[in-house]
Amino acid sequence: MSQYFDMGDVTLWNPSNGASRMFRRQVAVFEAELGLSSGIGPMENDECQINPVTFESFVNALLAQHRRANHAIVIALSEGFTATALVLAERAGIRVDWALLGAAPEGQLEDVQVSAITGMSALAEGEAWAAGLREKALELGRRMPR
Repeated sequence: MSQYFDMGDVTLWNPSNGASRMFRRQVAVFEAELGLSSGIGPMENDECQINPVTFESFVNALLAQHRRANHAIVIALSEGFTATALVLAERAGIRVDWALLGAAPEGQLEDVQVSAITGMSALAEGEAWAAGLREKALELGRRMPR
């Protein structure tokens, strides 16, 4: 069995029930962390609708938060969810401003792990961060049936 994540009449993802259940539970975690709605509606009759406007705001906030994180565990815990959400956003036609995200993060870094400080320039670090996340999203996207 599988479930559908749709935007209007377009299916963005058709995962197994288990993958869908885990993703939706993580959606609730990140909604609470960000204090924002994701725009991902309830699963009804194995289908849920994604509101494009709300989801765009959620994805941009999620990426900004992920960019500000500088703690190995926080990054590891959030990277898979963030990459999965990025695949859905790209399939929905949501544009991500990688140049802005790759720049030095605005505001304070969150969950800073002292041993994680690398001495890289903000630009080089941002480019590496963006490239790594994009690669993870490409890898996952190949495994996310529609």
